[in-house]
Amino acid sequence: MDVQTIFEGVFKVGGKLATRSAYHGKKVYGESLVDIGDEQYRLWNPYRSKLAAAILNGLKEMHIKESSSVLYLGASTGTTSSHVSDIVGRSGAVYCVEISERSMRDLLKICEVRGNMLPILQDARKSDAYAEDVGNVDIIYQDVAARDQDQILISNSKFLKKGGYAYVAIKSQSIDVSRDPSEVFKEFLDSVSSSFKVLEKIDIAPYDKMHLFVVLKKL
Repeated sequence: MDVQTIFEGVFKVGGKLATRSAYHGKKVYGESLVDIGDEQYRLWNPYRSKLAAAILNGLKEMHIKESSSVLYLGASTGTTSSHVSDIVGRSGAVYCVEISERSMRDLLKICEVRGNMLPILQDARKSDAYAEDVGNVDIIYQDVAARDQDQILISNSKFLKKGGYAYVAIKSQSIDVSRDPSEVFKEFLDSVSSSFKVLEKIDIAPYDKMHLFVVLKKL
């Protein structure tokens, strides 16, 4: 089966997006595992992952790499964060912040297998509560359903190294369902503009509607 490298740690296997599994034989959300030689790949469903959707819709640069440290805000049950875990490898770290106790129960099972995923049951608005656990990171990945998504990013930006990157799925319907999504996206980007430079803006339809995926660089 043909394997094409898209980014470091991200591939197309038989034409389908995948990551090389850092923990062989372990599924997370029912995804298919493909063995090629000594390597195993996990197919990555763009309908279940906004990062996968952004990659397929034209993401130009991937700053999440082997050995990266990632603060993941809104880790939910671990779908995308497990693929990020594959990309950063066992020498990297993914700090998984999740507010829902129900989601955290599922996430904990994944973290028990994946030693580079570190679970944090906490509200991402209360960044001081996990400051000692996180330290400085290379990347912030944010996928939270909240009205104050901009303030959550700003609050957590203290963990991000200067020149580090933020990958954010802006959810217009969580911020204001009554307004045009384009206005909501612009307001978010204006709000964080004193801390971040916008590098990429990607519409991730049809995989997710009324979302804008953005890549930002800390000033």
